[in-house]
Amino acid sequence: MSGLEDTALRPEKAHEPDSATILHPVLHEIRHALRRLIQNGESTVIDLTSLPFGPGDERQLLEYLGEGEVNATLNTLGRSRLWETRFPGVWLVDHYNPEQVRIAFQIEVGEVPAVLKSQKEDVADGLDRLTNLLPAYLTD
Repeated sequence: MSGLEDTALRPEKAHEPDSATILHPVLHEIRHALRRLIQNGESTVIDLTSLPFGPGDERQLLEYLGEGEVNATLNTLGRSRLWETRFPGVWLVDHYNPEQVRIAFQIEVGEVPAVLKSQKEDVADGLDRLTNLLPAYLTD
């Protein structure tokens, strides 16, 4: 045997996390969080920066979760990238400060990450600005 069959990618193993990493507990927490979201609408945030990732764990987690259809970039007090994973309702949220130093890395399980939701105060400010731009005869 040439040994090539030993190095071939086995599709059934392509997305299995290595059991020697922290990934199993993280994936189980995500599963429980998805169940809470479905059952009672409860969102969950998992702070990845506080977990004891070993070499390659973050890369393996990102590969396992993959990328879904939605992503966004925010440019407020530094850059933040948010993307839905291949599991709907499971979002990765990666925040950097203006010096491009990571300040937070989280998994957020919910319909949409909280940081993307407009704050009521901001919506009220938008209403005021729009009202002030419209001629008086078009407003209430």
